[in-house]
Amino acid sequence: MLRILPLDQAQTFITRKAVRLAEAEQTVAPILDAVRKRGDEAVLEYARKFDGLTGSGLTIRPAEWRAAESQVTAEFMAALVMAAKNIREYAELQLPQETWVRFPDGRRLGYVIRPLESMGAYIPAGRYPLPSTILMTVIPAQVAGVKAICVTSPKPNAEILMTAKFLGVENVFRVGGAQAIAALAFGTATIPRVDRIVGPGNIYVAAAKKLVAGEVGIDFVAGPTEIVIIAEDADPRHLAADMLAQAEHDVEASAIVLTTSRKLAEEIAREVARQLETLPTAPVACESIRNNSAVILCPSVDAAIEASNRLAPEHLAIYDESLLPRIQHAGSVFLGAHSPEAAGDYASGPNHVLPTSGAARVRGGLSPVDFVKAISVQELTPEGLNKLAPAITTLARAEGLEAHARSVEVRLG
Repeated sequence: MLRILPLDQAQTFITRKAVRLAEAEQTVAPILDAVRKRGDEAVLEYARKFDGLTGSGLTIRPAEWRAAESQVTAEFMAALVMAAKNIREYAELQLPQETWVRFPDGRRLGYVIRPLESMGAYIPAGRYPLPSTILMTVIPAQVAGVKAICVTSPKPNAEILMTAKFLGVENVFRVGGAQAIAALAFGTATIPRVDRIVGPGNIYVAAAKKLVAGEVGIDFVAGPTEIVIIAEDADPRHLAADMLAQAEHDVEASAIVLTTSRKLAEEIAREVARQLETLPTAPVACESIRNNSAVILCPSVDAAIEASNRLAPEHLAIYDESLLPRIQHAGSVFLGAHSPEAAGDYASGPNHVLPTSGAARVRGGLSPVDFVKAISVQELTPEGLNKLAPAITTLARAEGLEAHARSVEVRLG
């Protein structure tokens, strides 16, 4: 089932497929327009049609919060405590700090950090409800200082609700799909407009986020999840397990191993088949392994690194730390035999909301940086302005902007 291919025959796996959003955009555009014009009425209409919403409200009733509290286990709450602590610690490391520098030529320059006022987190709840995504989207915003936080999810289960409550988020709305994105982007009587929308979703959520970008900030347009593993000598059980952990997400997910060892490749293929026999999510994982995954035999480690950098994968696992300086493009790197990708999905600290579809070429994962603005500040002394004046006035007049030049000269006396 799992293909083993030489690198020169595996270009369909190494060459990025275009993300086909055009059809999805045509589907969601009328939904966005309806929500913009009709607000809650349209949101409820589409939530009933696509989310299976029953009843007349988008908000979570007090009885539902109480019921959720009684349904989650103590073990689940303990896991939240540990994961949240680690995610918060890592996010705090990433938060930019206000900086000032006084230069001897009369310039005092710096920047101040200001949080966004509001954010909305989209939390999937289809095949697999994802309470961990609340941790990964809300905690960086809280670390950044965002005050108004809301969550949308089409079918928030007890774990999703209790994760929101654990983080102090009261604004949870029972709505998903493009209608949720539209409500967060434009605002309705029930759901407030936000400054930035973050979180993963299906192709229709991705298309909706793409169409509202510019009117509201987004994290990125996400595609199917993916992992690349570079390994020459590793336990095939570990590699097979990591491939399947990715494959079980979605039939469109992909898991690729780049190796120089045919022996290891064959061992991985056998292990994948063996582990699938007892995997509850095998129907999904099998399709992903069959259609989108492979072990690729590379002529050298250099060739494996080049292939990985071309892909710019969402997740990259490497077993040799000496390779790290040569990794140019990856959403998140998992280093060593005891750093499975699942650790980053849940509890090690770094964020699991990561760029897919090659977007790791231009950005990393979600972080507090997505929820703050670095506002530049400058102050000149009289002597500093005098020193800059010739350059300012010359450049201004070269551009035909006489008033710019005069605004400097009037201060020179």
